[in-house]
Amino acid sequence: MNEPLSIVDLILNASVIVQGVMALLVMASLASWVMIFQRGFALSAIRAQATAFETEFWSGKDLGELYLELQGEADDPNELIGVEHIFSAGFKEFSRARQQDVDPDRLMQNVQWAMRVALSREEERLETHLPFLATVGSTSPYIGLFGTVWGIMNSFRGLATVNQASLSVVAPGISEALVATAIGLFAAIPAVIAYNRYSAYVEVIMKRFEAFTDEFSSILYRASHRG
Repeated sequence: MNEPLSIVDLILNASVIVQGVMALLVMASLASWVMIFQRGFALSAIRAQATAFETEFWSGKDLGELYLELQGEADDPNELIGVEHIFSAGFKEFSRARQQDVDPDRLMQNVQWAMRVALSREEERLETHLPFLATVGSTSPYIGLFGTVWGIMNSFRGLATVNQASLSVVAPGISEALVATAIGLFAAIPAVIAYNRYSAYVEVIMKRFEAFTDEFSSILYRASHRG
């Protein structure tokens, strides 16, 4: 009685095209796992940073002093991220317009525009790698299915070269082909779960940033109209 082939044997005995499909799916899976961990750490760090900054912001500290501290702590002021970036962009524009004695209403338009630009850039930063995870999650099953169809097609073509067709003849080829589908699902499922989770996480963080932007705009509006 023949011993069943192991998964490794099935992969090694597969056709070149099926092996190529498997290799592509494995690489996509490894890349998606790297991005899953990277996004998880990055989003957690941004949320923690936002909590720490908002605590300091609402502590009653002078905003000018807070702005100067941020500029001094950062090696490059343009590298500020999250809510610190939004605050810095708004306060920088507010200070510049005040020095030029700009009309308060025009001043606030400029400040709000600067913060909207910063907010848009932060949204792009938060969504980094998410399109790749969505692509892996949506296409991997179909790529695996292509490998499966190709492998099964080759298995049935091989029947033409044997005198007697039986399940033992086509079973190894079909098993090899089905491994491609299994690898496709292995790549897709974590990517889909991570994409859905991180998309919801990004939405929560963006709502928090938008709320801070509105509150900070109100503070600067009152300050600009006090003269």
